[in-house]
Amino acid sequence: MALKTARNIAIILAVAAVVALVPGGGRGANIALQVVWLAFLATTFYFASIMYRQYRVSLYSLGDRRRAAPYAALAVGALTLTATARLWETGAGSVVWLVLLALAVYAVITIFWSARRS
Repeated sequence: MALKTARNIAIILAVAAVVALVPGGGRGANIALQVVWLAFLATTFYFASIMYRQYRVSLYSLGDRRRAAPYAALAVGALTLTATARLWETGAGSVVWLVLLALAVYAVITIFWSARRS
């Protein structure tokens, strides 16, 4: 167990040394971070498309008004996540970011909860 922990710490220190000491290491780290972020977004999109196909009939049975609420909430959530860097520049922006995401999650949960009850 101790050997595994020491190995993991050595790997982290080696990666940090490459980023700090190699010319262009910071740029390489930024590229790696962007690749991981794009993989996360692609996985999220794939998961959402599978869920949409699986529950398409249930979504259409909600009716137009109730079906629009989760779509609007997902759009607000996506725009809020896109604007994270700008919103976190100020304290008020951080509060707005948190409130918008909380409201988006709340809207999605309440619509699907009410759909399951009826």
